[in-house]
Amino acid sequence: MPTKILLVEDEPKVSAFIRRGLEEEGYEVTVAYDGPFGQRLALNEDIDLLILDVILPGQSGLEVLKAVRAQNQELPI
Repeated sequence: MPTKILLVEDEPKVSAFIRRGLEEEGYEVTVAYDGPFGQRLALNEDIDLLILDVILPGQSGLEVLKAVRAQNQELPI
């Protein structure tokens, strides 16, 4: 079963580049393009790693980080 990565990045070209590289290495990648959706996925989906941009629309990456850490101390970010 591949490692599941959530990538929260609002720039389509950047997220596509990162996603492509990770998928070529065998990872399963889900992309969220804003803070609120990224937070919702991080808290409700079974993921192994969170890659998080700091500057995001709707909610900053730091706010997402704080919310995720409040519920999950073990998730690598």
